[in-house]
Amino acid sequence: MISLKQLRHNPEEYGDRISLKGNDVNISFVLTLDEKVRSLKHQINEIRSERNRASEAIGLAKQNNEDASEAIEKTRELGHTLKSIEFDLDDVELQLNEILYTIPNPPHDSVPKGQNEASNAVIREWGEKPEFPFSVKNHTQLGETLHLFDFQRGAKLSGSGFPLYTNKGAQLERQLINAMIMHHVSKFDFMEIFPPVLMKKESMITTGQLPKFEEDMYHTEVDNLYLAPTAEVPVTNIHRDEILKESDLPIKYVAYTPCFRREAGSYGRETRGLLRVHQFNKVELVKFTTPESSYDELESLTNQAESILQILGLHYRVVALCTGDLSFAAAKCYDLEIWAPGEEKWLEVSSCSNFETFQARRGNIRYRKDSDKKIDFVHTLNGSGLATPRLVVALIETYQTSSGTIQFPTSVADFLGIEEIK
Repeated sequence: MISLKQLRHNPEEYGDRISLKGNDVNISFVLTLDEKVRSLKHQINEIRSERNRASEAIGLAKQNNEDASEAIEKTRELGHTLKSIEFDLDDVELQLNEILYTIPNPPHDSVPKGQNEASNAVIREWGEKPEFPFSVKNHTQLGETLHLFDFQRGAKLSGSGFPLYTNKGAQLERQLINAMIMHHVSKFDFMEIFPPVLMKKESMITTGQLPKFEEDMYHTEVDNLYLAPTAEVPVTNIHRDEILKESDLPIKYVAYTPCFRREAGSYGRETRGLLRVHQFNKVELVKFTTPESSYDELESLTNQAESILQILGLHYRVVALCTGDLSFAAAKCYDLEIWAPGEEKWLEVSSCSNFETFQARRGNIRYRKDSDKKIDFVHTLNGSGLATPRLVVALIETYQTSSGTIQFPTSVADFLGIEEIK
């Protein structure tokens, strides 16, 4: 959620920055509602003060055996007026909050300007595109030959987009998740979290999934719970409605969860095999920081996610998303894209984002400063460390052999605990 105080001070600047995301927000209407809320609150405070004075007059009159009927009537009238204004305030605040929850986070000044992914900027690349002296197979061909996945039976169980991992495919998925978690814990001192995946509505609102993206969420109507689209949701909400100590920041969590996304509106996009699925596994990195350190933490978060790709020896690039390609909640984001030789394309395996105070305001996540004990909102960050489906795609396509097996180099095999798939 954006800061109303900052919006009041710089409405034109806010409007311009928000429009860079392709959103047209009626800033003047938002400010009109904000002014009405503040005016109604002022009226309520004035009436409460007047009612308190009238109540004191009643007490004094009774104490002196005087007629208090006029003061009693005035108190009754003020009470009716107060209820009416409080009703109006509730209505206006509801209108204001409904609009505020749909306004995106303005992009940071360092974000490249552009309308779509064509304006994204490649920051750096690592490694070389693998070359093969034979005709390479894609991941669905390799998976079928080596019995790594069974998409037909997965569809029989749950419908399309719900992959069934089998045999060495299941082992690779499980050991990859474990290896990534242990790497982030031992190498970068993240605390491991194993959270629930059914979320209250409030949790989804905090991270920005609701109300804007409700159609993309899986929802259990009986219990009014949502299946988490990413571990970002439960982990960020660990500190909802809390005040943290500045000395405890940054707080760094790593968590694995299955992720669930309906992918509404993605029809016609690449859905073959593991490229776009409704349920997938992901290791997520979440940070809570001070505003002063958050952009340094974004760079380190990106490096920490990259380190997995370097261990796996996969060719990748870091892409800074432009303003028009940024997510609703992010102020700045780097995507990590790996090269999949069988698909002959770049595949996104991680988005590392700084949300500044956007999520913290929605979830009321604050910290107390050591210097002056004042309370302010934290900055929240997260990034995949990493998502497995496309990672597995690039991994098996990169290390395929002419005989149709998967042969991992020693360093990669040591990390995964698997030398060969045949």
